[in-house]
Amino acid sequence: MITATAPEPLGAAVTGRLGPASPTLLDAVTDLRRDVAATEFVLPLPGVEEAEDSRRRLLDQLDDHLLPRLRELSAPGFVVVAGSTGAGKSTLVNSLLGTEVSAAGVLRPTTRRPVLVHHPDDGDLLAGHPLLEIVEVVAHDGVPRGLVVVDAPDLDSLLESNRSTAHRLLESADLWLFVTTAARYGDALPWSVLDRAHERGTSMAMVLNRVPDAALVEVRGDLLGRLRARGMSSVPLFLVPDLGPHEGMLDARHVAPVRRWLAMVAGPDRARSVIARTQRGALRALRPWVDELADGVQAQADARTALEGLVRESVDEPAHAAADAVRSGGAGDGPVRSRWAAGQGVLDGRWGRRRRAARREALGAVDAEVRGAVEVALATARGRGHAAVRHALGVSGLAGAAWLLDRLPSAPAQDDVAAQVEEWAGGAAAQAALADAGDRHARRRYARLATSAGPDGVSTLVRAAAVGLPAARRVLDDGLGSVVVEDLVRATRDDLAARASAQARAAADEVLGPLGHAELADDAASRLRLRLAVLKGLA
Repeated sequence: MITATAPEPLGAAVTGRLGPASPTLLDAVTDLRRDVAATEFVLPLPGVEEAEDSRRRLLDQLDDHLLPRLRELSAPGFVVVAGSTGAGKSTLVNSLLGTEVSAAGVLRPTTRRPVLVHHPDDGDLLAGHPLLEIVEVVAHDGVPRGLVVVDAPDLDSLLESNRSTAHRLLESADLWLFVTTAARYGDALPWSVLDRAHERGTSMAMVLNRVPDAALVEVRGDLLGRLRARGMSSVPLFLVPDLGPHEGMLDARHVAPVRRWLAMVAGPDRARSVIARTQRGALRALRPWVDELADGVQAQADARTALEGLVRESVDEPAHAAADAVRSGGAGDGPVRSRWAAGQGVLDGRWGRRRRAARREALGAVDAEVRGAVEVALATARGRGHAAVRHALGVSGLAGAAWLLDRLPSAPAQDDVAAQVEEWAGGAAAQAALADAGDRHARRRYARLATSAGPDGVSTLVRAAAVGLPAARRVLDDGLGSVVVEDLVRATRDDLAARASAQARAAADEVLGPLGHAELADDAASRLRLRLAVLKGLA
């Protein structure tokens, strides 16, 4: 910290410490700050960069202005001296204090810390303020108690870090002292910043620097007209003449009007009035600001709903097709039929006690082919669902579709297909066992077939019949009766059809995982809207 002195203070001291704001208001703004910090924009929707920038600026406003002010109402008011490159901000600050506290005339662009100047007796009221981490702090007797003066970086600096710091300081300001020149007062950037401040009710004043005598009337009239057009006719305007090339501070008489105005603002009642006005404006401005932020969060949730609908709808056709293929017996074609045909020597004709070992071995080979065919059917369903999702996302044009497509695995997951086959096979075995739970006549028929086919052979026949092997169905009909067999085979086939359909739909679940983020939930915006409702009741 630098300590400097000046013979003439700018104003009287502010006395009487007020302490913190009401706990209700402080808690409400603290809760708002927490929820704004937790807000994320997951999907890269149009306008999301602007929304994120608005969120960061809102955090700056809460962290650097509102919360410090609410925690200590007696803290000095922040007068931020802002402007474009070469406007003469540092020279003005030095001239107002009669001491060089901020380096002026340095080459630009350059990275330098802003300078914050406060009265030595106000140091304890500034303790812990977050802005102290990014500024060079100077204690100076020339600053009135109740105010601090901050020389901010250029708003249009070539360095992004300087621009970011300048805007952060402006968000923290209780009063803006905006410095421009006769040559640059019409620049678009400063006016956009001023418009934003006016919308939030921030107190402002303007210094028009380097005004040539010949152009004074014209420039002053044009500038006042611009202020009136924006509803800023009450903004104080100070003119500093063009002194030509010079070094060092301005003559005291040229900055005397600004000094007198700051001295007036520094009076106890006036300073607190300015602070209170800006605070009220900032609280009012939070409402549309938070509302806009909540709208951005809701847009994310709406986009998630649309994407989910697109993805889920895209797998409807492959899911139905996979189930239809199972019910039509497609899984039993090819290798399964060939394997049964290879065992015709022991699998054809009437089954009895003869050649039981060979028959059971042949059924084991058929069962292996059935399980393999089912695994292929489930994997194919998963692959077709995956392809359908990829195609739908690729051609939809929905906001966020490309982002989601980038997160879709390059190949469908197959990790649970084998487990699904085993579960299905186990279900078929359980269904086959039901034939042994009927009346005495049914149990005798089941026992005869199990003796010929083996304990596992009956469930193999059920599985083979379910995937569309007619020969296996005939053996079951002959052994157990067509009425019993119809229920067994239908239940097993329906189970497989449901699993095939589920595999196709599981491709949707693969891609929808990233959309499960809490900030994309249907009620994600309600948290911010709740904070907004509380603020409306307090402010």
